[in-house]
Amino acid sequence: MSSPIVALVAFVFAAATTPGPTNAIASASGANFGYRRSLPFILGGMLGLPALIVVIGLGLGQLFKAHPALHDGLKGAGSAYLLYLAWKIATAGRPRSDGGGRPLTFIEAALFQWVNPKGWLASVSALAAFSRGAETYPADTLLVAATFFVCLFLGQSAWCLFGTAIGRLLVSQRALTAFNVCMGALIVASIALLYL
Repeated sequence: MSSPIVALVAFVFAAATTPGPTNAIASASGANFGYRRSLPFILGGMLGLPALIVVIGLGLGQLFKAHPALHDGLKGAGSAYLLYLAWKIATAGRPRSDGGGRPLTFIEAALFQWVNPKGWLASVSALAAFSRGAETYPADTLLVAATFFVCLFLGQSAWCLFGTAIGRLLVSQRALTAFNVCMGALIVASIALLYL
């Protein structure tokens, strides 16, 4: 494997496995619903971000360069939505025994990647750092998207399985509430880091 590919995989793996909004939601979903019920969320995330990367690579990035207010607006809307999700996670109770309550769906998870500021930063950074030039930019965009596809499955699955394991230990409502509040706080902290 050539060194640029190794560097790309290392960057993407780090981006896909470090704490952030998607991984915090994956953990909370695992703790509250288990891995199997959270799988549509994982699959939606692993497809949504690569789709975003392809769209950025095909020109959305140029639109944001020409009209920075559009990017700022999207960043603000994404941050507001993340705050809403943080609140929903922090105040979530134990799922009802009748199966009520649900994790985010495939579509919700895919669309979530389009308002996730960490996803935008990782996408733009990877495209800027690992594209070799105008001639190879389409192929480089697909390579970056494919690398994210694989690494996102691994990263989100690991966080969800971690949450599932923790969820089995959280037998009291108080413990589950404390875990959910911590996951909500982690999402808020990840938003704050974007503005520092």
